[in-house]
Formats: sequence, C-alpha cells, structure tokens
Amino acid sequence: MDFLISSAHAQGAQQGDPLGFLLPMLVIFAAFYFLLIRPQQKRQKTHAALVAALSTGDEVLTAGGILGKVTGVSEHYATLQIADNVEIKVQKSTVSAVVPKGTIDAA
Repeated sequence: MDFLISSAHAQGAQQGDPLGFLLPMLVIFAAFYFLLIRPQQKRQKTHAALVAALSTGDEVLTAGGILGKVTGVSEHYATLQIADNVEIKVQKSTVSAVVPKGTIDAA
C-alpha cells in the first residue's frame, strides 16, 4: 500500500528561516498601526477634548443630527435647547461637533 500513500518528507525537511516569517508579520503590524490604530486614537483624543470643553452657550450638532444650544452641562449629560421652550438632555459623548455661533439662527 506504499504506492498509494507517499512517504512523509517532513521528517527530513529543514526549518525555515524564522526571520522569513517574522519580518512580514512585523510589516503587517506596522501597517495596521499607522493606517488604522494611530488615526483612531487621534480621533478619540480630539473628541474627548471637544466633549470636555463643552460649555453653556455653545451651539452643537449631535451624532443623531440634532442641532441645539447648550444650556447646561453636567458630568455625563448636556442639556440642549432645540427650540423655544424645548430642552432635551443628551449624553455628552453624542455631541459630534461644535458649530460656529449663529448656525442655529441661519438654519
């Protein structure tokens, strides 16, 4: 039955160069770091600074597309005035941008 099953050649095979495997893995990791991980960390830092700097009177745009003026800020929430006598509370992390003053009046 030896003619149906070839002999195992792995026993006599030499081990490949470890650098031949390790070098491409390092290159792939470096590419992922510089193309994906590092830009995401920068965006997170920028957003955290934006959320920390929220203050009363800022005009903001939320991730859901709600445009409003900040009337109050607590540790985790911000109160937005979206119309006359209409205020809502949103999580501060949902604020995606601080828009220039007068944007609400122009909208």
